[in-house]
Amino acid sequence: MNWNEHKQSLLKDEAFKKEYDKLETKYKVAAELIRLRVSRGLTQAELARVLNTKQASIARIESGTYLPSLSMIKKIADVLNAEVELRLKPKIKARHSFLVSDK
Repeated sequence: MNWNEHKQSLLKDEAFKKEYDKLETKYKVAAELIRLRVSRGLTQAELARVLNTKQASIARIESGTYLPSLSMIKKIADVLNAEVELRLKPKIKARHSFLVSDK
């Protein structure tokens, strides 16, 4: 069984899926930052130096344990010659549930 098959199996468990979904944003940001940094040929230390921060800060972001502020994401994007794209979309089940009352 490969990782994707195993992940799909794990996601069938509601408790696991709930926790996975809570962390998904952090991991998506981390994965994209890693991809961009590596494609630009930069190490974590080099990126940190340009951003006037520590390599450990970049490592925390890339590990998914820390979600940086939008301003920090913008600074990183500028250094990596990338654009920040933010999109909010309704969850299928909860769509408009906070706006419409059944009363």
